[in-house]
Amino acid sequence: MPSVETMDDLVRAIAEFEVEDLDLQAEPAALAAARRSLAESGLLLVGEIHGVRENPLVIRALTRLLEVDAIALEWSEELAGFLRRGLPVDHPLWWFGDGRVTAGHFAVLHADDPLTVTLFDGAVRAGDDWSARDSAMAHRVLGLAARTLVVAGNAHTSLDPTDDGVPMGAVIADARPGVRAVRIQYGTGRFYNGGPREVNDEVGPAGLRLDGEELVLTLPEFHEATVPHLPFERLQQTYGRLGRVAFG
Repeated sequence: MPSVETMDDLVRAIAEFEVEDLDLQAEPAALAAARRSLAESGLLLVGEIHGVRENPLVIRALTRLLEVDAIALEWSEELAGFLRRGLPVDHPLWWFGDGRVTAGHFAVLHADDPLTVTLFDGAVRAGDDWSARDSAMAHRVLGLAARTLVVAGNAHTSLDPTDDGVPMGAVIADARPGVRAVRIQYGTGRFYNGGPREVNDEVGPAGLRLDGEELVLTLPEFHEATVPHLPFERLQQTYGRLGRVAFG
């Protein structure tokens, strides 16, 4: 069930998701670097591929490993009130199917360890480019309380400018030079971003490590997440006229 189109199916997928402990081994030097980022900047960035079943389990494992109880997600600020009420009802932004929102996220967020959750994406204005959106996200993140795990698509967490422009991570690094970013390195598996996709790469063993100066968290095998996704025409029929929406 890679994607679901009804609330009943989504609720069922949330209930069926097994919130399990991910066996996340960490090299001492990598663990020290991650903790130093939190101590010096108050933040640790985590770059993911959206739509992977294990992503929320990685978040949970890192919060436990690093003793962090606050996370920030690349979800629209408009969804914060709905998230507090527990289920993704009556809002089109839950249903765009880009893989940021998954059944596993809801299961993990309502598991045994309560987390403080902040949503830092927002609508973009007409004429804004990719860098402008990332700059806006960065400034929302910079306003957060200390010791927060910040999770976004890996295009946004680079600490240096990229071919896309100036990512959120680079803006944050300018303001807080001590910040570090963890890049999740995926091996072989499938993910859901607008539809089923796959990756088939050879990577090292599972765990958090330093690759030169870069923090890397390796997942040799991974699986497709269950993602709420309605076709755009259905979204229009269900929710009426849609405004300009940012995608990850």
